[in-house]
Amino acid sequence: MGEVMPAVFLGHGNPMNAIQSNAYTESWRSFGQCIPRPKAILAISAHWYLPETAVSGSLSPETIHDFYGFPRELFDFNWPAPGSPELAVRVQKLLLPYDVRFDAHRGLDHGTWGVLCHVFPDADIPVVQLSIDDRKPPEFHYEIGRLLQPLRDEGVLIVGSGNIVHNLRAYAWDDEKMQPFDWALRFESATRKLILEEKDRDLVAYRTLGEDARLSVPSPDHFLPLLYVLGLRRNNESVSFPAEGIEGGALSMLSVRIG
Repeated sequence: MGEVMPAVFLGHGNPMNAIQSNAYTESWRSFGQCIPRPKAILAISAHWYLPETAVSGSLSPETIHDFYGFPRELFDFNWPAPGSPELAVRVQKLLLPYDVRFDAHRGLDHGTWGVLCHVFPDADIPVVQLSIDDRKPPEFHYEIGRLLQPLRDEGVLIVGSGNIVHNLRAYAWDDEKMQPFDWALRFESATRKLILEEKDRDLVAYRTLGEDARLSVPSPDHFLPLLYVLGLRRNNESVSFPAEGIEGGALSMLSVRIG
């Protein structure tokens, strides 16, 4: 058996990170430079969140600009990575008996290309996206991660993209120097501690973690990608946090590397 690929959760934050250089984007680039070159990438992004499980199978996925109100430069940005229908079919088979729809037209949303454009700037590695089924409980998403573990032995890098703390109602849009809210710091710290202690099930049950969790995760979409990555973890695997920081008081940029 060859080298086992790591798995990673990346806090993607503001879409502008795609065309900026900062501590987060540098950490993403460093991650790409220090791991074995993947044969392909499977991405689980907060921004493909819909009432079904689907996998993208386009040979040439478009760069989806799924946002508004940003500079023209961001809308002009293109990251032309190829797709992989073969990987999409492999994902379908691994997830049986769950019904996973093959989507031959889906492109890559900014939760995927906004980070991968720094991890692999040459856009020469095939990328497939797996949707997040908004009908399913957190346990389902963790189990999907466990079912996808064989891909790590097949040279596939699995990337979850979201934010552990993601409260845009509390986000200080006009104050770049806004200090993190206490509840955001506490929940991020508690999440980090539970990951290090391998208490994945406590994070699957994040809704039981009190008011800090309620404020940090007002909707599941940006938190659930973390559960897929935790489901990929094997016994006694190393864990590290390649990037950290809280933007606008209420948006965690913490990254989590498994393996």
